[in-house]
Amino acid sequence: MAVQLSSACFCALAQRRAEDDKVKLGGSELKVTRLGIGAWSWGDTSYWNNFDWDDRKMKAAKAAFDSSVDCGITFFDTAEVYGSRFSLMTKTPFFAKDSSRKGKKVSRSGGCCCNQICGITLEAWPSECPHGPALKDSLSRLGLSSVELYQLHWPGVWGNEEKRLRNAYEQLRKRGVPLASNQVNYSLIYRLPEENGVKAACDELGVTLIAYSPIAQGALTGKYTPENPPSGPRGQIYTSEFLTKLQPLIYRIKEIGQNYSKTPTQVVLNWLIAQENVVPIPGAKNSEQAKEFAGALGWRLTKEKIDELRSLAAETKPVVGFPVE
Repeated sequence: MAVQLSSACFCALAQRRAEDDKVKLGGSELKVTRLGIGAWSWGDTSYWNNFDWDDRKMKAAKAAFDSSVDCGITFFDTAEVYGSRFSLMTKTPFFAKDSSRKGKKVSRSGGCCCNQICGITLEAWPSECPHGPALKDSLSRLGLSSVELYQLHWPGVWGNEEKRLRNAYEQLRKRGVPLASNQVNYSLIYRLPEENGVKAACDELGVTLIAYSPIAQGALTGKYTPENPPSGPRGQIYTSEFLTKLQPLIYRIKEIGQNYSKTPTQVVLNWLIAQENVVPIPGAKNSEQAKEFAGALGWRLTKEKIDELRSLAAETKPVVGFPVE
């Protein structure tokens, strides 16, 4: 007999799973949820949102943030270049102190820790690194006073090359600064970090690998088909031709998901989490997506299924990443 859970009950269960399943970020003392939320699409009009951002999308994004926290996902990744400095995002500080969430602490990658359960990673362009205003301005726009994790946004190519990653780790170690994380493109169909030694180096050095585009910008969710590819710039990457070749993998992901009572999205996110030392940060545009992401926590694919998916994915040539990848 199927049991229908209320939204509040689901979030309560998800929050407990997420809280019990936190991990340390690299060699730091900061504990984060095994899955975070990427804020790339919030306010963006250059790649996402069909080049348009309005109050309706703003409210949906705010609901995504609220539902994430309610479900126990308290790690958020944002950046100086996400959204517009003068967009609606600046008028509604997502990450500022919320009196309705007393007792919760949020880990922000690039943000601050108030009395919430939220962690924010703030990313700055390397050219801005020597200058304090970049961080101060970002915190001001977010309505925050400090940040748990500060990252460089695409620092050349070192994060995607084992030798340079090791060199960066050593240079920081000499200065007493821990390299807590390395954020790279990583998904079931884009496994370059495994192939170029970056994932193994992160594991060896105790650097947490933060995986952006973990659901391949929606291509792994089953939402898009050869007849219905994504719109905008994504359609130039995930073409009808590529989606045609991807269908056997998508079909198997759906089958496996049915066996676990999970969606394809939850299956591919769980696959990444199962790689260990990996924190995926999918982007949630609305409350429903945030809740779906929370369903990737609290369970684990078997090794047999993990290996099977990797083998199937290897039959599809990966898409070309961004220039720095």
